[in-house]
Amino acid sequence: MPYAMAEGSVRLYFEQTGSGTPVVFVHEFAGDFRSWEPQLRHFGHRYAAIAYNARGYPPSDVPSEISAYSQNRAADDIATVLDHLGIDRAHIVGLSMGGFATLHFGFRHPARARSLTVAGCGYGAEPTQRDRFRAEAETVAAYILEHGMEKFADKYAYGPTRVQFENKDPRGFAAFKRMLAEHSALGSANTQLGCQRERPSLYDLADEMRALTVPTLILTGDEDWPCLAPGLLMKQTIPGAALAVMPNCGHGINEENPGEFNRLVGDFLAQVDAGRWPTRDPRAISTSITGMR
Repeated sequence: MPYAMAEGSVRLYFEQTGSGTPVVFVHEFAGDFRSWEPQLRHFGHRYAAIAYNARGYPPSDVPSEISAYSQNRAADDIATVLDHLGIDRAHIVGLSMGGFATLHFGFRHPARARSLTVAGCGYGAEPTQRDRFRAEAETVAAYILEHGMEKFADKYAYGPTRVQFENKDPRGFAAFKRMLAEHSALGSANTQLGCQRERPSLYDLADEMRALTVPTLILTGDEDWPCLAPGLLMKQTIPGAALAVMPNCGHGINEENPGEFNRLVGDFLAQVDAGRWPTRDPRAISTSITGMR
């Protein structure tokens, strides 16, 4: 099985298909590399499409210590996969937890990112939600360790930003739920406590976002409630960011509406590779509504 060796002697399992410019897909908390199958098939026709499992997600290693999991480690693990494959620069596409890792990869390794697609990113970021999110991360971890992944999946899969997927695609939703139930309880709990609970709020990263020069696409579903305001924040703050909102969609947008997701990301990558992705014109930022002061 193909593995990249990350910090702490943690093996990261990955799969690759196709050839050409590399695109790395970074999964969400409730997913794994299999969540990206609609994208691997689509982008594998034109790119070297790569997906890997984060630490804590078998067949990647599952460190037993919470300290082995953090937001910075999640970002650096993307670089580990690139290093193993001998890739200097790649397009990085992440959803939710993977979206946070993608954004932080842009902060920590900007020279290695051709572009960043930050999708479904924002859970717990709003200042009024920080304490609640941290408490819920602890509740989730405790529930997983006490009851196991199968019972956890029976509850978590039906959250307010997941039911859209079930209503749209019952077979796809059933596969998502089944794969979630197969995850490591220890790895999932440690991910919640070490990475999710402790990650900084996006609202505390405004300076890093203003300094980010990598072409960036922000994607969110219009019913992914915790990500709407943070999506606007990133659009307003990152100079080279565009924001696309997918209609009647919840959180898992790459699986819920893969056709639209692939179209948006594909158009973005094509513009970046053609050198046509813009940086925001400073005249578009003003305290005046009409420009007539």
